[in-house]
Amino acid sequence: MSWDVRQTRRFARVYKKLHDNTLAEVDAAVEAVARNPDSGEKKKGDLAELWVYKFRCLGQLYLLGYTRDDGVRLVYLEAVGPHENFYRDLKR
Repeated sequence: MSWDVRQTRRFARVYKKLHDNTLAEVDAAVEAVARNPDSGEKKKGDLAELWVYKFRCLGQLYLLGYTRDDGVRLVYLEAVGPHENFYRDLKR
């Protein structure tokens, strides 16, 4: 059974700017996370509440950052983008 998925404003802003060929890969990653939120890895330190799912798109490593609420089986999509500066931008 899959979890419900919600987008944050930050995620929606980046998502609408992605190219069509990248959108399909991001959608597949979101479906994978909705089916199994444990598929990502939990971060440590000041991003301890964040989970990150890694996937490849057009030969480049992309990251999908999300948080989850186990009580209501809900996944909040926080950010998506290439690995470059991903964590720096998330801390802002």
